[in-house]
Amino acid sequence: MTNYLKVKYILIIMFVFANICNSAAQDVPFEKQYFKNRVDDYRKAVNNIYDGDYQFEKENYELALELYLHAYNLNTNSSELNYKIGLCHLYSLSRYKCLQYFTKAFELNRDVDMDIHFMMGRGFQLNNNFKLAHNEYVAHLNAKEKEIDQEEIKIVKRYMKECENGMRISQKYARAFVDNLGSDINSKYLDHSPLISADESLLIFTSTRENGKKIGLDNQYDEDIYLTTRVNKKWEKPFSIGEPVNTQFNDATVGLSPDGQKLIIYNGNRGNGDLQTCWLSGDAWNYPKNLPNQINSDYRETAACFSPDGNVLYFISDRDGGYGGSDIWYSRKDKKERWGEVKNLGGEINSEYNEETVFMHPDGRTLYFSSEGHESTGGYDIFVSTLDDNGNWSKPKNMGYPVNSPDDDLCFVISANGRHGYCSSVRPDSYGGFDIYRMTFLGPEKPLVFSNEDNLIAVRSHPVSEMAIEESVEIKTIRLTIVKGFVKDAITNEPVAAQIDIVDNEKNEVIFTSNTNSSSGKFLVSLPSGKNYGLIVKADEYLFHSENFNIPGATEYQEISKDILLNNLKKDVKIVLRNVFFETASAKLRPASYAELGRLSKLLEENPDLKIEISGHTDNQGSHSSNQKLSEARAKSVVDFLIALGISADRLEYKGYAFDQPVADNSTQEGRALNRRVEFKVLSN
Repeated sequence: MTNYLKVKYILIIMFVFANICNSAAQDVPFEKQYFKNRVDDYRKAVNNIYDGDYQFEKENYELALELYLHAYNLNTNSSELNYKIGLCHLYSLSRYKCLQYFTKAFELNRDVDMDIHFMMGRGFQLNNNFKLAHNEYVAHLNAKEKEIDQEEIKIVKRYMKECENGMRISQKYARAFVDNLGSDINSKYLDHSPLISADESLLIFTSTRENGKKIGLDNQYDEDIYLTTRVNKKWEKPFSIGEPVNTQFNDATVGLSPDGQKLIIYNGNRGNGDLQTCWLSGDAWNYPKNLPNQINSDYRETAACFSPDGNVLYFISDRDGGYGGSDIWYSRKDKKERWGEVKNLGGEINSEYNEETVFMHPDGRTLYFSSEGHESTGGYDIFVSTLDDNGNWSKPKNMGYPVNSPDDDLCFVISANGRHGYCSSVRPDSYGGFDIYRMTFLGPEKPLVFSNEDNLIAVRSHPVSEMAIEESVEIKTIRLTIVKGFVKDAITNEPVAAQIDIVDNEKNEVIFTSNTNSSSGKFLVSLPSGKNYGLIVKADEYLFHSENFNIPGATEYQEISKDILLNNLKKDVKIVLRNVFFETASAKLRPASYAELGRLSKLLEENPDLKIEISGHTDNQGSHSSNQKLSEARAKSVVDFLIALGISADRLEYKGYAFDQPVADNSTQEGRALNRRVEFKVLSN
């Protein structure tokens, strides 16, 4: 075959192929002439489109979509209908599905709408294809060069910036994987706003599943709050939190204390709704109370969380004085337990766009929040910022893919150990719009070390003349101790409703107060590393109990389980004073002891008939005689301190027992530390 014939043959093939493609992608409008053999179906489809247009104008996009899809069954090759279906998806929870309809509309008719490039850009962005999305936004600006206003240019350039962020951030995947919590938790309705206790034993969330409330045009019921507990690493079937927390209005989860016993909720009973708090009293939640007016304003307050000690409230509001849209604000409690002046968290955290949902980690330093600003890749992304010792917040960091999806990612919370995070998101495997997802974080990847015979031979043949230093790998560690357990009666083993005070021993001040659950006696407290803590347990008609946790600043995450048995004021009951400290090999009290002895003094004042013996104990290091003298001198120092506080000397005795009454094995360092102690014993009451 000559070259001329070859070229002619190729041109014919290309022409035929182009005609086939054009015929396969022909735009078919909804006109009678195209449906002569399906007249009844055509009439129904036209009516569906008409009704869909009506619902679309009323912004009932879910209903409009349903009607358009009925018409789509008759004709999938209408550029106009494909475009309308794409818009419905874009304006509803299934936004990522818009792409297939916008691209098909464009294939059928490049002039289907003057905004088609912009819409395809949104579709590509929502499907994580930031490069193609950016190209479409550029094409949109070029196509509408003479007809576009400055406001639209600003919007398009914002999306372009998000795509640039996405192209950069998507290069570094977070070492995490994301799982839908499954049909046991999620439903075909909206399930969102998860909250967890610090030890991940309790999950509380919001759902629009069938609950007896009114149902909207979107087939979603008004919101209710549900909870579930984790047993053997599996979440139980959730159940309604019930009255009085759930009402006939929208009730939604907002924030939860680390011990899972204090809940912040959103109640939509008036105006923009109110933020309320309620407590778990025994087995039942009490009646919610509104937060004060400086927090619940005439503006929208939609989310909030407590600091771990409960003394700071962080919340979202679109009130005046912010940086743009809704911001994160905070209020601090004073010594009289009143919420103080509301302040903006500042421009390092808040952007010119909206911030939404906020969570403070139990370490008291790490803040997680959702934002449309900063380096968002589209919609709301989850960011993290940390507070330094000088009170300054670090630049917010996008948590990256797969934690963040191309759509809105909201309501992120994380367990105290940093292993699991939870958030609400719309993803391809969602059961119905927003679902609750769990992220499992794997930690930093360790650098590979190659060691084989060839390398060893090479090293011996040509020794390294200078030390090679590997690039350091930053390891994010959580410096936090969780102490949890139960407080019970030492004799009956029944739960005790008790108050737990956390004391900064060096400053001699109570920094946090909590309470056990009155039905179970359960408690949980979080202790950030870097302090010498006293944990004091008090209950009416019981002797107080103390524990000491001296946690150096470099201490990594740990959980300590401790069941505490309280003794009542019976004769011969002994209590260890764990927060009494002395100078090394000396009877001189350290200032960190003053808070503990102050509590003992108060106990004696409140029980004027109480007489006690103070006893000193040592380990078995050194001679018996020297330890006898030291233990007695230390006991006397405590008695002298109590007398100086006003306690009558005839109510106090002191003795030293050296190492004659050990409570642990003296052969170990830990055992010897337990044996070095001061106790008091009830002589009479």
